[in-house]
Amino acid sequence: MKADLTRLLQPRSIAVVGGGAWCRAIVAQCQKMGFDGAIWPVHPSADTMAGLPVYRDIASLPAAPDATFIGVNRTATVDIAAQLSARNAGGAVCFASGFMEAQAEDAEGMDHQAALLRAAGDMPFLGPNCYGFINLLDGALLWPDQHGGKRTDRGVAIITQSSNIAINLTMQSRALPLAYVVTAGNQAQCGISDIGMAVLKDPRVTALGLHIEGIDDLRKFEALAEYARQMGKQIVAIKVGKSVQAQHATVSHTASLAGQDAGAGALLRRLGIARVADLPTFLETLKLLHMAGPLDSRRIATISCSGGEASLAADTGLDAGLQFPPLGEEQKTALRAALGPRVALANPLDYHTYIWRDVPAMMATFAAMADPGNAITLLIVDFPRSDRCDPSDWDCVIEAVIGAAERTGARYGMVSTLPELMPESVAETLMDHGIIPFCGLTEALNACAHAARTSPVAADPVHIAPPARVPALIAEGDAKRLLAEHGLRVPVAQRCQGTEAAVQAATRIGYPVVLKGEGIAHKTEAGAVRLDLGSAEAVAAAAEAMSVDSFLVEEMVNGTLAELLVGVVHDPAHGFILTIGAGGTAAEVLDDTVSLLIPAAQEAVAQAIGSLRIAPLLRGYRGKPAVAMDRILDAVMAVQAFVMAQEGGLQEVEINPLLCTMDDAIAADALLRLDQTKD
Repeated sequence: MKADLTRLLQPRSIAVVGGGAWCRAIVAQCQKMGFDGAIWPVHPSADTMAGLPVYRDIASLPAAPDATFIGVNRTATVDIAAQLSARNAGGAVCFASGFMEAQAEDAEGMDHQAALLRAAGDMPFLGPNCYGFINLLDGALLWPDQHGGKRTDRGVAIITQSSNIAINLTMQSRALPLAYVVTAGNQAQCGISDIGMAVLKDPRVTALGLHIEGIDDLRKFEALAEYARQMGKQIVAIKVGKSVQAQHATVSHTASLAGQDAGAGALLRRLGIARVADLPTFLETLKLLHMAGPLDSRRIATISCSGGEASLAADTGLDAGLQFPPLGEEQKTALRAALGPRVALANPLDYHTYIWRDVPAMMATFAAMADPGNAITLLIVDFPRSDRCDPSDWDCVIEAVIGAAERTGARYGMVSTLPELMPESVAETLMDHGIIPFCGLTEALNACAHAARTSPVAADPVHIAPPARVPALIAEGDAKRLLAEHGLRVPVAQRCQGTEAAVQAATRIGYPVVLKGEGIAHKTEAGAVRLDLGSAEAVAAAAEAMSVDSFLVEEMVNGTLAELLVGVVHDPAHGFILTIGAGGTAAEVLDDTVSLLIPAAQEAVAQAIGSLRIAPLLRGYRGKPAVAMDRILDAVMAVQAFVMAQEGGLQEVEINPLLCTMDDAIAADALLRLDQTKD
């Protein structure tokens, strides 16, 4: 049954169960924030709490509360949850610890969590081991601590799996309006996806920020992304922690190249969720999305009165993947009229300080830089600290940018190079006039890049299958046969036992041939691959030099222009990671890969290949011919088709190298691990 968190997150009545300082803090915070609903403290012996009468138990409450903070020990928490559920309460925050998060130290933790789930029944709850939530739209705070938020009419919602990070985020002084800050705790019943759906339904929420340690439920998370897409609201995420994928796949190059975090990154890209690396960029991206929504391009202009700042903006923007279009003739004419002859006109623009305090000239300059083809125009301004300096001389730049925005209707941002040089009071003034105040140049430019990448598209569900329990390495010949059944092009080959049989097989196939020793994962490193053997004598000598008796003899593929790696590993958290990249024996040294999740559309695969550093080589480089890209795509889709056809137990598959020629793409080597256990 899908939990409805509306009553819990937007309560008209709040019960607070317990007598600790945290319970008194909740009552005080709700009163401070102007919550105009009912607040009902519950305690068996106290008479008042923060000036309010105290009820002895849940049964004596005037009505079923919409939201309840359960601030008692874990055993009592289970009992209170059962009483609330029986009264049809709207939901609860379970503050106590000692549940599943403590199972490593306390064997009873899991049992207590299971008991809590049974006791709550259909009543939704957050936690346990949960700090609660802040609703600054309605002044409802089931939050047992200080916070830095203030009431707002609309703003962004943030969900985090870390209470301390949640507290810190409320203390930001960046003028970002916070609508909700919610902690998820153990996610025993309601995970980040459930909470995300609930807050996105609130029309006062403009964007959603997620601090994720682990995806609670893949299908629910996909549904959350799709709902956000339908609502026209963007999601920004910080994903921390590493998948256990690498612990389960350690044989192929793909496992090491994909990395432990590739599945999460591929999932977020697939769902159109902007993934940021740090909390400051997280907040600045949310601020931009709150005020402007997604940017329609990466084209920007920057204005400063310093050549150093202009250069810094150009370099930082380039690293972020932004574009600085050259000025048009109309822009140059308008800028020359405003700035005179001594300023070099360019984007980024250093307008010097010749017109400082001349508000009409500054306004004309800022207006001229706002080309309609650009997504945003950024004015770089650092305000002096007001405790030691007089910032009034900077009022002119605020007036000028507000005037330019009103004149042009264009989107403007004002950026401080250092976060602390954008006073919160200035940021609030700018926001009141539709100017986006950014704290930190690097954060601002990265936010613009992320906001230009956050328009999600509908994606097929990620393929999920049971993991392998005891994966075994499949002989290369058998692996290639299985893959060929799904359309993968493989060399003509024959498996054989012993040196004499290898020579006979080579003669039948036709020289030159490749000889491989079977049963070895990394044959090249083990000296179990010999290429371009042109005679029976060469085959016999190569076979005798190998420490195996089972061989695979294959045709020698000539005309190779490039070598690729195509691999898939099972990731328990995210499905199957498809990795494509530069292949061959130096695959890990080159480290030129891109990862997608299966199923991947052919167009997405083509775009991924085009993003590789070796893509120019594939297209033809310095007079050399191009590879058969359609055949490469066929090979990748064949590997994917094989994976999709497996009902379960596939751990990894890798083609390395995929030999790319002018007219073909042939799997020279195939590694496959499948579960060989039977029920």
